[in-house]
Amino acid sequence: MADRRSRPTIHDVARLAGVSATTVSHSFSGKGVVAAGTRERVRDAAKSLGYRPDVLAQGLRNNRLGVLALVLRPLDTLDSFLPEGVDYFLRFAGSAALAAMEFGYGLMLVSDPTRESSPTAALACDGFLITEPVANDPLIELLLDQRVPFLSVGRDPDNADYDTWLDTDTGRMTDEVLRHLEDAGAVRVALVTGTDRNSWNLDAEAAYRAWCAQRGQVALVASRAETAGQAGGREAADELFDRGDPPDAVYCLTGRHAAGLLERVRERGIAVPGDVLIVGGSDSEHTRSASPSITSVDLRPELLARVAVTMMVNRLDQLDRPVPAGEMHGRLIVRDSTRRPGRISRPSPLV
Repeated sequence: MADRRSRPTIHDVARLAGVSATTVSHSFSGKGVVAAGTRERVRDAAKSLGYRPDVLAQGLRNNRLGVLALVLRPLDTLDSFLPEGVDYFLRFAGSAALAAMEFGYGLMLVSDPTRESSPTAALACDGFLITEPVANDPLIELLLDQRVPFLSVGRDPDNADYDTWLDTDTGRMTDEVLRHLEDAGAVRVALVTGTDRNSWNLDAEAAYRAWCAQRGQVALVASRAETAGQAGGREAADELFDRGDPPDAVYCLTGRHAAGLLERVRERGIAVPGDVLIVGGSDSEHTRSASPSITSVDLRPELLARVAVTMMVNRLDQLDRPVPAGEMHGRLIVRDSTRRPGRISRPSPLV
């Protein structure tokens, strides 16, 4: 069988013609403004490569398909499609699929259509849901350019040209975690972030630094790639605890980092929660099954998915169905990693 991936793509044409993929798209669709000379150069490049535009996607986009596309953006940077122990994505996708069915739509899980390896037919979907877009997200730029309806959970922090996004109030949740650690006796809190430039990492770090400034504490931030998983958490532990003034509490934005950090500090003879408190920013199997179990934030992916789908189909159907009620920020689940004898942990007011 011939390899379908061997066919020339829009990106191949763009490179040969010395233009952007968007310009190639406009040259064939008639949208946008493309100079006659540029259009001719694009068509010559396409002819030489044997490229033909995806007429299937173009034709379907002119009609209602009854399908929503879901792009789980953080998975584009993780080391496998569904990393072990990370259940947020499964919970979000499952809830979104059921919600879409209730409104008479299907849900299709797709890879980023801006990638060369992805089929462009995904653009035929009626609308897109995107979780945690990155700064200057190319997918959002493409959807804006093609006028494909979309909604993102979290915002593109460097793109002010759209307002169709859900605010998950990461700053407020970060403040709640820090107050919990303070109530548990912490006086020197560190933060472990991921390296993706998305609103989750950026807003959490901004809230943390503001909290430190209010208390006259020097901010202690260690950044590790999301792809590093537990190994990244172990590395962050060595960075923070090799200091002469190590923290007595650490907030890790991913559950895998939190689990790795817990393993490493215990290997170093540091007691949890006796010597250091640990909180994970995303509840997962890693945080639930750790010993001691790790206090974590339940990001409520089921609610986020139902709200996102309802808002998306309301826009497509031009209706005003009621949006599911509930707070968009997370819910703090207190476990053994922050329970110190003699102290009473306040229940989270964000329940």
